[in-house]
Amino acid sequence: MATDRTDRAEDLARVTAEVVACRACPRLVVWREKVAVDKRAAFADEDYWGRPVPSFGDPGARLLVVGLAPAAHGGNRTGRVFTGDRSGDWLFASMYRTGWTNQPVSKHADDGLELYGAFIAAVVRCAPPLNKPTTDERDRCLPYLVRELELLTEVRVIVTLGSFGWDGALRALAQLGTEIPRPKPRFGHLAEVTVGHHTLIGSYHPSQQNTFTGKLTEEMLDAVFVRAHELSD
Repeated sequence: MATDRTDRAEDLARVTAEVVACRACPRLVVWREKVAVDKRAAFADEDYWGRPVPSFGDPGARLLVVGLAPAAHGGNRTGRVFTGDRSGDWLFASMYRTGWTNQPVSKHADDGLELYGAFIAAVVRCAPPLNKPTTDERDRCLPYLVRELELLTEVRVIVTLGSFGWDGALRALAQLGTEIPRPKPRFGHLAEVTVGHHTLIGSYHPSQQNTFTGKLTEEMLDAVFVRAHELSD
């Protein structure tokens, strides 16, 4: 267990190195590497990352944001989760408006983005076909999230983007020995539940399916991160 911020950062860096080298899920390895070769026409001149995408953020974070998985032409291209895709555009704009980041956009991994007291992860670290990991792929990847939660000792609030993130966060906490309330807490936008010394807040995922249809608005997403401040400050 990390004893101070420097130790914690070093331990998190070791998790990152293991994530980037992972080849545990054959289907995901084939898919992420195929996408990196085929590319999207708009990014044809770019070198794709094409590997598992690690978490990133403040080692002293009070807030952990948990998504589903990297986007094929987002994180799988840029090497940073939620970076370079429409979901990330919504996420970082909201986190900027509510005081969690230094800038409202994130286009590539060295664009100067800083997170203030926040850390961003995903349940699955490789881009999955159709954005749908299997349960086996989820379970093989989940230990990375478990280890990060164990190291991020100052996290008090976990914002989960979508039901997959909500379920993954609960599973990770259970693996750490935290008692999960029964019946199992149900996901919903602004759903809130205390689990051990963490509070989970649910948010609809900022996917185009949700933002284009108005299921998720800027005001709704901002409310999630305002509430995260109230619970963690």
